[in-house]
Amino acid sequence: MIMSMYQASVPVFQMRLKSLSNCLRKAEANAEERKIDPAVLLNDRLAPDMLRLISQVQIATDHAKGAPSRLARREIVRFEDTESSFADLQARIARTLDLLATFEAAEIDGSEEVAILIKGRTRDLSFTGIEYLQNFAMPNFYFHITTAYNILRHNGVPLGKVDFLTP
Repeated sequence: MIMSMYQASVPVFQMRLKSLSNCLRKAEANAEERKIDPAVLLNDRLAPDMLRLISQVQIATDHAKGAPSRLARREIVRFEDTESSFADLQARIARTLDLLATFEAAEIDGSEEVAILIKGRTRDLSFTGIEYLQNFAMPNFYFHITTAYNILRHNGVPLGKVDFLTP
């Protein structure tokens, strides 16, 4: 069986976002247990020049909704980056999951050769659909969800590999 572009994208984004949501739920409960202001976790970063937890979740959801939209040649739904609480991040993930549920395999399958142009601050990036998914969208998505997980672990939230891998 050959894996389709849809199978390689939408279900993967859905599963990992559900796992991220679970990690955030555990982090919120842990902060409450330890009487830590949730803002400490939400605004933490692993290094001074890295983005904070809130930004990691925002960017992960941006890739999760942007990739299938580009592959399906749909306009990308924009979310304002206004989240400031665990509840806000959960709502953003839920909105992303709702959007992902609207994609049909027929919209994305066959997009391996579609031209994808990403306009950057300093340069534009040009890909075929498969190059974009494999070498830009998925690596960026995984980078940001992994960084979010690592920020939480670094702060003592009792998470394990299974929390990252299963919703």
